[in-house]
Parts: sequence; C-alpha cells; structure tokens
Amino acid sequence: MTAKSNVVCEFDQVMEPGVAYTPEQPLSIKALGHALDDDLRVSVRDTEPGLDEAATPPVAGTAPAVELVEQPAGGEATGNAVDVPVSFVNTADYRVTGADLKGRVGDTVTLKATFTNDGPVWTLTREGDSLLKVLITPPAGTSVVKPHGFCEAEGEAYVCGTSQRWVEEGGGEMYTLQLKIDKRVEGAKGSVALSSDARPFDPDKANDKADITLDVTGGGSAGSTGDSTDGTGGAAGSDGGSSTTDGNLAATGSSSATPWIAGVAAAVVVVGVGSILVVRRRRAQGQD
Repeated sequence: MTAKSNVVCEFDQVMEPGVAYTPEQPLSIKALGHALDDDLRVSVRDTEPGLDEAATPPVAGTAPAVELVEQPAGGEATGNAVDVPVSFVNTADYRVTGADLKGRVGDTVTLKATFTNDGPVWTLTREGDSLLKVLITPPAGTSVVKPHGFCEAEGEAYVCGTSQRWVEEGGGEMYTLQLKIDKRVEGAKGSVALSSDARPFDPDKANDKADITLDVTGGGSAGSTGDSTDGTGGAAGSDGGSSTTDGNLAATGSSSATPWIAGVAAAVVVVGVGSILVVRRRRAQGQD
C-alpha cells in the first residue's frame, strides 16, 4: 500500500452557490528526488478531511494565508475532485539478475531471478500504459514443474508481471521457479530479460538481460525407469534428487499481492466551502 502526504487549507469566508472560486495566489508543490510520474488530486469538501490511523500529527504551515477569489462564469462543474498527472525530468534504472544452477539429471532445482528498480526514482504505470513484463527462458534440457505465481507460460518462455502498478526505488520482484533437469544439453543457457516496451526514463539497457546457466553433473536423460548414469557409471540422482542453487541475487522484490499490476506517486488537493486538501505520496514505509 502506498503512502501519501496531505496539505489542508481552510477558508473562513462566505462562498455563494453556483460560483467558481480559485486561490488568489497559485499553489505550488515541491518535487522530491524520487519523483517521476505523479498524480495531483484536487477535491472540494465542506468538512475537514479525516486522517487515517497511520498518519502523523498535522504541522501548521508557514506560508502566507490564501484567499479564494471569484472567477467569471463559464464552464461546467465536473464534480468535487479532479486528478492531474504531473511529470518530472528524472531517470530510473531497471535491471534483472539471472542465476547459476547446478544439479544431476532427474534433480529439481530452484531458479531465483530478480527484477529491481535501482532508482533514483519510483515509477508508476498509468491506466492504458504497457505493464512491465519480465521474460524468463529456462535452459534447454529442463522443464518447469512449478512456476512463480506472477508468471504464465508463453512458448518456451514464461512472462512475468509485478505485484503493484508502482515500483519504488530499490524495490522490485523475485521470481522463483522449480525446474526439473530432464537431460544434459551441452552449453545449455537460459535468460531473464525485460520486455522491449519503451521506457524513456531508463536509458541504461546494458542490464536489461541476464543469463541463466546450468551445470549438469551427470549425463543421459531422466527416463521412466529413473536410472541414468554419469561419466563414471554411477547412478545419477542417487543422492536424493533435489538441490537448490541460485546465483548472485538481490532479494528485493515482493512475492505477494495481485499479479499483473505495476506504478508510483500521487498528490491530492481538496478545496471546499471549508478546505483544500493537497496529497502527494511520500516514500512508502514498506512493501506489501
């Protein structure tokens, strides 16, 4: 769940029904270092907005008092709230990591691949924009016996999404798949790669793809008899048949929440017969 900050302005003045008002002086917001694509919500209420249980106590502002002034007639009312997208010039660095796997024919090994937003900005996927996709292609000679919950098979690869519409700086996902080593394929190698969708905020493409290597210590293939031999004539998989090996991985993601959703910041202003509320997301305290 994302966090947000609120700015409330209260106006002790009479306002006539059907008349449009605007602040006498423009209201301004300050962009933080991790801002990129944010949302500003302006809403009108005739009561003071309540604070949720996690909110910190309000602090009085130091800026001059703001007055509302009447505007010329014209236009139609669009309700008591409006969302305004706000964009800033900033960058993020998306990257993925692969894994180095090792096992014998017949073993089941655990593949852990990661997607990370190295920042400095958090990112938001707005409605209608392409959702982030991570493509995981297992090495030849293996089969997926248990995919990650955010991943769906598409040909020889698995297409994986994210748990939220936003990705905070330093946040991301870890994808865990169980692979069975069916046979030894010399030089078998898979990959983890970001989809080719346009990401103008991410100019560094060098870390958008990483290898998945597989070192099979035995030979042959996993047949119905369960017997295969290694180069010395021993039975492959005789040590219990299951191992878990992953490479240099950063466990930075979230493995919960709803799949296929991705995103980032928000801000709200509330203007009313009594108040204006400006909301801008602050850094979240944790990830779902």
